[in-house]
Amino acid sequence: MLCLLAVIAVPMTANAQPGGGKATGHRAVCGPPRPGGAECHARIATDESAAPLTASGPVGFTPQHLQAAYVTPSSTAGRGQTVAVVAAYDAPNVEADLGVYRSQFGLPPCTSASGCFRKVDQKGGTKYPRADDRWAQEIALDLDMVSAVCPNCKILLVEAASSSFSDLGAAVDRAASLGAVAISNSYGGPEFSAQTTAKYASHYNHPGVAITASSGDGGYGVQFPAASAHVTAVGGTTLVPDSTTARGFTESAWAGSGSGCSAYTPKPAWQRDVGCPRRAVADVAAVADPGVAVYSSYPYQGRSGWLTIGGTSVGAPLIAAMYALAGNTAQLSPPYAGSLYSHPDSLFDVATGTNGSCAVAYLCAAGVGYDGPTGLGAPNGIAAF
Repeated sequence: MLCLLAVIAVPMTANAQPGGGKATGHRAVCGPPRPGGAECHARIATDESAAPLTASGPVGFTPQHLQAAYVTPSSTAGRGQTVAVVAAYDAPNVEADLGVYRSQFGLPPCTSASGCFRKVDQKGGTKYPRADDRWAQEIALDLDMVSAVCPNCKILLVEAASSSFSDLGAAVDRAASLGAVAISNSYGGPEFSAQTTAKYASHYNHPGVAITASSGDGGYGVQFPAASAHVTAVGGTTLVPDSTTARGFTESAWAGSGSGCSAYTPKPAWQRDVGCPRRAVADVAAVADPGVAVYSSYPYQGRSGWLTIGGTSVGAPLIAAMYALAGNTAQLSPPYAGSLYSHPDSLFDVATGTNGSCAVAYLCAAGVGYDGPTGLGAPNGIAAF
């Protein structure tokens, strides 16, 4: 909570106009997942009454802050690349809301009329699923984060009919078939023994497409699909502006970042840590401690407008956008997380912070080199991607 207050207290943009309350905490946007399904990994800043904090202007990290923190070539790269966002249910106002966000921060328009933005159902059509106020906030966050890091990218939103792994997996397949070079998945659920079978694992294995998955917001513990060896698992950090450093920011492991040793997925050849005999989570990390400024006009618990949101949901679309900025997924061999392990020096190592307690210390405590909560570190430009 202290980190949340520190972020919001900073005048993150000259146009920020905080509303009538102040952030006193944050909580999950979505509820617990149903059996066989997933929950979204977004967390929303709340006010004194535990209601979602809203403001008349953006409060939180802006695109300019994120681009500076992660040294992104956002103004020059990304043209011709499509980043897909997969989520459950429908966000009816999402294109208009995306326009508000991009206009606020001077980003070029991205509309369906221009061919920059496209929204489809999991079959590729326009029979969208029912609207859901929780997942609508997740979708707004995801699209805003892709826009923040890769404003020149095209954006494809694929809405799954439900939050079941079957429907979400079908939506990932659809995104790959429609030309995405990177696909973001900001959701997860408990691991299960069948997660390595073709029925589930195949959805996240598409040559030429980098697929990211958020690691979860509950601290130490592993979720699927982040546990898949086919995805880049994205953990979370606390990012704090710091003018005393050359980078201008300091970064530590976020207490909510999911991490650990998978119970079922075999050890990928590209992971060399010795304390986990199977797939270790995460691979890389980005800001998760709420928050980032997000715009959503679809009411969530009676609130709408400028919100401050976080969770590892921030990192999945941000890292997907980094792959698109690099623009060479077609030349790399999947799974794309493996390439990160060949370029650890091209990431900002995150060496402090913890997400809980565990028997193998590096799986829950950040340190020099690889660790569970932040993986190999946070983006430092696109060289690692």
